[in-house]
Amino acid sequence: MTMTEAQLPPRARVAVAAGRLTGAVSRAAGRGSGAVVGGRVALRLDPELLRRLTAGRACVLISATNGKTTTTRLVAEALRAKGPVASNALGANMPAGITAAMAQDRTAKFAVIEVDEKYLPGVAEQTAPAAIALLNLSRDQLDRAAETRMLAQRWRDGLAGTAATVIANADDPLVVWAAGRVERVVWVAVGQSWKDDAWSCPQCGGVLHLDHADWRCGSCDMRRPTPQWSLDGEELVAPDGTRVGLGGLRLPGRANRANAVSAAAVAAVFGVEAPTAIGRMEHVTAVAGRYDTVSYRGRTLRLLLAKNPAGWLETFDLVAPPDTAPKGPVLLSVNALSADGTDTSWLWDVDYTRLVGHHVLVIGQRRLDLAVRLQVAGVEFEVFDTAEAAVDAAPAGEIEVIANYTAFQQLRQKVGS
Repeated sequence: MTMTEAQLPPRARVAVAAGRLTGAVSRAAGRGSGAVVGGRVALRLDPELLRRLTAGRACVLISATNGKTTTTRLVAEALRAKGPVASNALGANMPAGITAAMAQDRTAKFAVIEVDEKYLPGVAEQTAPAAIALLNLSRDQLDRAAETRMLAQRWRDGLAGTAATVIANADDPLVVWAAGRVERVVWVAVGQSWKDDAWSCPQCGGVLHLDHADWRCGSCDMRRPTPQWSLDGEELVAPDGTRVGLGGLRLPGRANRANAVSAAAVAAVFGVEAPTAIGRMEHVTAVAGRYDTVSYRGRTLRLLLAKNPAGWLETFDLVAPPDTAPKGPVLLSVNALSADGTDTSWLWDVDYTRLVGHHVLVIGQRRLDLAVRLQVAGVEFEVFDTAEAAVDAAPAGEIEVIANYTAFQQLRQKVGS
């Protein structure tokens, strides 16, 4: 049973109240949602507050480099078939933001929590989750995030012996290795478009042999596990062989079909059958502004987030599928603020040749870095100082807008998403 706020210890009640007040002041000052700063204040007053706020709930943790915000939203929607859900739906995924989200709803039976990759073991220890979803690991924020194998090692050590059921991507060798000390694993095969972080075995350093969806190490016993759940084109395949069509999903692209399969596997841990789970997910049209279609300066824009090479690869499947015409305008925006990571060398890992033939417009704090990369890739582009100028100069057609984290948030504010 969850505790109401009145049942919390006095120190915890004071911490919750102080966090809410701090958050309200932050919002009134126009400094954002206030969730993170409010959570920091609350945890400073009661370091055990997250543990107290999740006690008695059925907790789900979802972590990955890409797709965790969307998958969190899909899991939360599926589990609402069983009861109320508390979630950090806007993506504040470090302990302070998670604590603030859990303080907002003290009665929900379920807690579906997105967790930053670096904080997963600590949050798992605090929340005693019933299920943990491990979606993928790839390079991200190179100046401040740990190297991918270090993160995999952190997951492997931190989740060893967990009582949770772990839902893990069988197609990502780093995820498979990270889940190697877990007793209960449900393997999901959803594909792995980005493979440049998985050429060598995380267990022994040997060469990984990739054969379409399958993979194995040439030097040790590491290999792709047999999945119970899988994505087959536009269908989910459940452990009992049941197939559920994903054509009704309103979130676009292969990556979101993969997210839906992983979310259905999580929901099944709690007794939600796949058709029911997918049916509920079909109501989700956007996630924290991602995939929103908006009108701005008389033009139609679709907003897409891409924070790292793997994310850009998935996004190109939406805006620049191979061998299709016509090729419409694409607006790109890249910043390098603290929340993005200040090292933009990752731009050279992205295959921008996929944009050849599109009318590309470039804005953002690091627009010149991006311009150099596009020039080397043979992509024709124009650079603009503002979003207004870029939109006004775009040729006819819906404008696909791709931006990294802070650039995406700035654009959302500007266009009113």
